[in-house]
Amino acid sequence: MKILLASNSPRRKEILTEGKIDFTVVKSGYKEESFKFYKESFIKKNSLNKALDAARGIDFPAVVIGADTMVILREGNSDVCLLKPQSYDEAFLMLKKLSGKTHKVVTSISLVKCPTEAGFKENLTKETQVLTEIEETYVTFRKLSDDEIHAYLELFKPLDKAGSYGIQDFLTPDEVNNPPKKSFIEKIEGDYFNVMGISLEKLKSMLEKFCPNALNTNDA
Repeated sequence: MKILLASNSPRRKEILTEGKIDFTVVKSGYKEESFKFYKESFIKKNSLNKALDAARGIDFPAVVIGADTMVILREGNSDVCLLKPQSYDEAFLMLKKLSGKTHKVVTSISLVKCPTEAGFKENLTKETQVLTEIEETYVTFRKLSDDEIHAYLELFKPLDKAGSYGIQDFLTPDEVNNPPKKSFIEKIEGDYFNVMGISLEKLKSMLEKFCPNALNTNDA
């Protein structure tokens, strides 16, 4: 059974490749919704709809992966979503908010199993086999100076990233337990790759549970 990734994220493609998962990228036309405040149901809706939209174009045995990642900062009594910044100034303000604080990164992963019969794209029903799970990682930033934030934004230009940063810009997986002093990140509790875009461990566990043969063979 083929594994299909409904995402153009270079980071997710890199993670699956490094994890030795044989996959093909497929297009999803679903435009993910943005939310000011976080709810688990919102992020699950985005990942599932990405996978379902891509699955409508598949008429051979396959499992489609959809994913969505949100950066969440607790402000008062609210869980605020830090979305992709729309400008340099907005990115700067996001990193100022994260400075010296712990935030949460949540990724929702959805799997959709495509049946063998043709006509699937017209016949998505309540019986369609789906699985959605989330993974949470807590990230603590050290206190940052304005100059450090400006230097990072100038060098990495992270306007395409939720929260205005990419974890791979600060440390490697091998440095998680002992982040370099120059790193923005002081501590990580949870899965490094989840912050990068998708938890490889969670994905493999879901595939084994949802479609036991998917990781052994991708033969159609």
